[in-house]
This record gives sequence, C-alpha cells and structure tokens, in this order.
Amino acid sequence: MPDRTKQPGSTHIGRIIEGLLQKYRRESDQDLLQIWHLWDEVVGAPIARNAKPAAYKGKLLLVHVTNSVWIHQLQFLKNDIVHQLNAAAGQTLVEEIKFKIGAV
Repeated sequence: MPDRTKQPGSTHIGRIIEGLLQKYRRESDQDLLQIWHLWDEVVGAPIARNAKPAAYKGKLLLVHVTNSVWIHQLQFLKNDIVHQLNAAAGQTLVEEIKFKIGAV
C-alpha cells in the first residue's frame, strides 16, 4: 500500500481545486462550494450518506438523494435544513431545496 503521508511542500488537491474554482467560476459556484463544506455538519452523517448538494442557482439548491424514501423524509426536514445551512453560512444562501434521485 502506498505511503500517503504529506510530502514537504505539497498541497492537498482539494485546496488547489478550491482556489481554481474561486478564481474562474461564478459567485454561485463559490456559494455551492460553501454549501458543500457545511453540508455534512449541518445535516448529520445519516443524511449526508444519502443526500448531497448537486447544483445551485439563485437561492435554489438541488440535492441528489439515493432513493424516493429519502426524498419523502427530507421533504419534512427541508425548512430546518434551509435554516441551519443559512445560519451556519452566516447569510441567506438557500431559500428553497429541491430533491432528486441522483448520484450521491
């Protein structure tokens, strides 16, 4: 198994990609990146394993979920998730969430 310890002077690929996104993507993409960073903590591990932010436009967040059972359950939690995401972000990023079956 390869040694995955951090090499001196190396940078994690996630930081490189984040920097590129901030430089070349629209502001809404940066907001989606912020939502991605907050998602797991805000929704908790069980939901995070079954639902992930997929797209963001305006104040609408599209979330992919693993199956229709999760769509049904998350409909009941939607308002709480919106409130908690915005509170964690310190600003109103999301006003509406749509759930769709997709790759998680």
